[in-house]
Amino acid sequence: MNESVKSPRLSWRVVSWCLVGAAVLATSACSTRRVAGPAPVVDRSAPVAGLKRSSNQDQPGFYTVRPGDTLYRIGMDTGQGWRDLQLWNAINDPNKVEVGQVLRVAPPNAASATAASPVVTEPVASRPLEPAPNTSPAASMAPVASAFTAVWPANGPITMAFDETKNKGISIAGKAGDPVLAAADGRVVVSGAVIRGLGNLVVLQHPNGFLTAYAHNQNLLVKEDQTVRQGQRIATMGSSDSDTVRLHFEVRRQGKPVDPVAFLPKR
Repeated sequence: MNESVKSPRLSWRVVSWCLVGAAVLATSACSTRRVAGPAPVVDRSAPVAGLKRSSNQDQPGFYTVRPGDTLYRIGMDTGQGWRDLQLWNAINDPNKVEVGQVLRVAPPNAASATAASPVVTEPVASRPLEPAPNTSPAASMAPVASAFTAVWPANGPITMAFDETKNKGISIAGKAGDPVLAAADGRVVVSGAVIRGLGNLVVLQHPNGFLTAYAHNQNLLVKEDQTVRQGQRIATMGSSDSDTVRLHFEVRRQGKPVDPVAFLPKR
């Protein structure tokens, strides 16, 4: 009688273990199939949202914003006043331009961006200043120099010469408060401490695509959009954003730095 009672219990226990084992095997089989299958393919060729390529990108008269750019810096690098850039591109805050944004850097009504207002559309480093082989440096610079004639902006000696990679202008020594003069007739397009490393800065725009820049001043004596004459006092020499009193002086043609000495009279 005891055997007849235990036998059903044993059989139900065996059945239960069989069912559990079958479930485990089924689950294991499903998991194995999922792991053994191909890995999901991620399409990384699709463009990132919000970074659509502009139809004007890489076109003459347009500039693609790079990291660290401001409208002031772009103006110097393209030979334009920052207020003009602000107007042409409907920008409210000149300090807020987005990397990858394509800006107009030539007048909208220009018949040809390259003819009316040539600009640099590639890094300066990729467009060497040196003349081609077998070309006289003096002959190569002559047409450029004849398009722009300047006077010395300060009376001190040159303490650092022009270097295309390390120093995009010349440094002129002096004492705090010495006069800084406009090198040529022009319009003030920058007057203020707006570009890091240059201190109190004045930038003048001249005909034929030329700009002159005067950095590290103590006091600024002109305002933006003001017209100045060659030899006019525009600032006083100082040491803003510099460890010494000096004038950092640049000449740029179509945004590209060129040696200021080529445009200045010999002393």
